[in-house]
Amino acid sequence: MQQLEHLVRGKRVVFVTTKNIDYIRNVQEIRFLERHAGKLKLVYSDQKNYALRVLMVWWKLLVLGRDYDVVFFGFAPQLVAPFFVKYRGRIIIIDFFISVYDTLVNDRKKIAAKNPLARLCHWVDTYVIQKADVVVTDTEADAAYFIRTFHGVPEKFKTIYLEADRSIYYPQEQCRKPALVGKFVVLYFGSVLPLQGVDIVLEAIELLKDRKDIFFQVIGPISGKYNAPVQDNVEYIDWLRQQELAAYIANADLCLAGHFNDHIDKAKRTIPGKAYIYSAMGKPMILGDNRANREFFYGSENVYWTKMGSARALAEKIVALRKSTDF
Repeated sequence: MQQLEHLVRGKRVVFVTTKNIDYIRNVQEIRFLERHAGKLKLVYSDQKNYALRVLMVWWKLLVLGRDYDVVFFGFAPQLVAPFFVKYRGRIIIIDFFISVYDTLVNDRKKIAAKNPLARLCHWVDTYVIQKADVVVTDTEADAAYFIRTFHGVPEKFKTIYLEADRSIYYPQEQCRKPALVGKFVVLYFGSVLPLQGVDIVLEAIELLKDRKDIFFQVIGPISGKYNAPVQDNVEYIDWLRQQELAAYIANADLCLAGHFNDHIDKAKRTIPGKAYIYSAMGKPMILGDNRANREFFYGSENVYWTKMGSARALAEKIVALRKSTDF
C-alpha cells in the first residue's frame, strides 16, 4: 500500500464499496486510508440483498458532495461506473479485484464470449480502467492480463497483495477434541467457487479413504454442489464465524489453499485469500503451482506445491507430508 500513500496522505478521501464492509479487502484498504488520509468518508450499505445494497450505495453517492480530493472505488467499481463522471477532476483509484467480463465469461461461464452481453461486460471493464488514475490489482499476473485484455496503461497499475486480518488470524495453540488426538488433520475451507478446485480436493479425500491416520475437515457450502465422499475420515462443516474458523485452522496440521482448478485461467492468475490466512497463522499449506502463487509465496517457509488439476498429485503430497518428520 506504500505505493498509494503519497496520493492520499493528508487528503480528503471517500471510499466506496458495494461489498460488505468487513470483507477482507475492504478492511485492508480502509485501515490504510485511516492511517494516511486527512479526512475519510465511507460509502457502503449493510443491506443483505446485494441488489438493494448497490441501490443504497448509488443513492448515497447521488447525495454526496464533490468536496473530496480522492475517490477510492473499492470492490466492483464497475457497479458504480456512472459516478466516475461526477468525480471528474478528482484522483480516482479503483480496486480492480475482479473483472466482470473475466468472471462471467471465462470463470463461471454464465455468458458466451460471442454474446452481446459479453461485449458489454468487456466495455464496462475497459471504461473503468481507462477512467481511473490508479488501478489496484491483487497480483502481477492479474495486472498483466487486465492490461492485455482491456488495453490498460501499465503505469497505472499497482499490485497490492491481500492481507489477513491479524486481529483474528494469528498463531494459536492447538486444542483438539479427544477424537482427533493422534490424527493428522488436513483442513480446507472455501466458498466453493469453481476456480478453487473443490472437486480436486474431494477426489483427493476419496483416494485417501483408507488412511485412518489422516482426518479431513472441509468447511464451506459443499452440499448440493458436489458429490462429496462419505467416509470415516472426513467431516463437513457448512460454515463458521471467522473466530471459530481460526480455531479450526489452529487445530490443523496441514491446510489446503489452492487454487487447484487447472481449466480456468483466472485460477492461475490469483492467489487464494485463504493462503494469506494460513500464512498469518503459521500453518503449513499446499498451494497450486502457478505464477500468481509463486509471486508471493516462492521460498516461503511451510509452503508446499502441487500440480494443479490433479487429485492424485494432491493426495500423494498429503501422504508425503504425513510421513515427513516435520509433523
